[in-house]
Amino acid sequence: MKITAVEPLVLGAAWRNLIFLKVKTDEGLVGIGECTLHNREEGILGYLPGAVRRHVIGSDPFNIEDLWLRMYRNEFWRNGPIAVTVMSGIEIACWDIVGKACGQPVWRILGGQCHEKVKAYANAWYTVERKPEEFAKRVKVVLGKGYKALKVDPFGPGGLEISHAEKVKSVELVAAIREAVGPDVEIFVEMHGRFSAATAIEIARMMEPYHPGWIEEPCPPEDIPSLVKVAEHVNLPVATGERYYTRYGFREVLESTAPDILQPDVIHAGGLMEMKKIASMGDVRSMVMAPHNSNGPVCTAASVHFDFCTTNVKIQECFDDFSETWVVDAVPGTPRPKDGYFYPPDKPGLGVELNEDLIKEHPYKEGFFNMWEKNWHMRQFTS
Repeated sequence: MKITAVEPLVLGAAWRNLIFLKVKTDEGLVGIGECTLHNREEGILGYLPGAVRRHVIGSDPFNIEDLWLRMYRNEFWRNGPIAVTVMSGIEIACWDIVGKACGQPVWRILGGQCHEKVKAYANAWYTVERKPEEFAKRVKVVLGKGYKALKVDPFGPGGLEISHAEKVKSVELVAAIREAVGPDVEIFVEMHGRFSAATAIEIARMMEPYHPGWIEEPCPPEDIPSLVKVAEHVNLPVATGERYYTRYGFREVLESTAPDILQPDVIHAGGLMEMKKIASMGDVRSMVMAPHNSNGPVCTAASVHFDFCTTNVKIQECFDDFSETWVVDAVPGTPRPKDGYFYPPDKPGLGVELNEDLIKEHPYKEGFFNMWEKNWHMRQFTS
């Protein structure tokens, strides 16, 4: 079997364009992948044709490790979000082809079932004014969908330091959520790499009474010494990893032992096999996995397959219930949480398809998602 073509399909949505892939073979099997990278769509679509021409066309989709190595090693400029996201999307599509050819779900081929169910947590739900009463009201929608865990970024567009008033306001938002959901629902606090170590430590201590399940990316991802300092001075678990690429990119943060939870993104970290390798690296340091996914439904499907065949998975992020309805409708077969949990997919491959007619109805949208603007959390395109 040989790969004959790779076709991208772009779906416009409220705050990012989703980029899906169809990897075609000479035996008629087609693999589905995703290489969404918000604010970098042009880079993905520009890099993809050359990478496909140099490495992918004519390759056997079963020889995934060899194809990955050639796409990584044989390019002089390695790593980085654009190249690795393209690699990830193609790698995932190859696993979809392998699963279809073997008549098995991908998770069975990659190691088999480790969990009866995997807990899901909701994100992208808090598109309301930054007022405690608004967050408390909105979070009821999350509970109504069955989620027993959720994540929130309660901060405005602040940088390394924010004012005392902003710290108090942010903590009040988390307090309002805790009061609304009760003691048993997990709340994860996203910091999006904004803060200095001193700022992150102070905020984490202020939030301790509301028992966050973790603080996420407290410091800029490049600044691992500050991450270590935070981990040494807070009494909350520390999570990070969405902006590291491949096992090589994770090495330094793993060696620092600062994180308790690793959050690689399957379509940004290198694909399913690379996620397994990162998980194993974390496992020897007793770190658990909470795969990042602010992307589209194909990423959700790939993440869920990874989750069920990986022993040290804690929980899975999900945006799908708080995206436009056409986002999930564009990918029939997308795994959906039931009563707050994912269950093992049972169809061959990833078990998803692409509704190409619907994708064509929602084309590329020009815009810029900017977390340094006021009300960025509303997640609407700003031209």
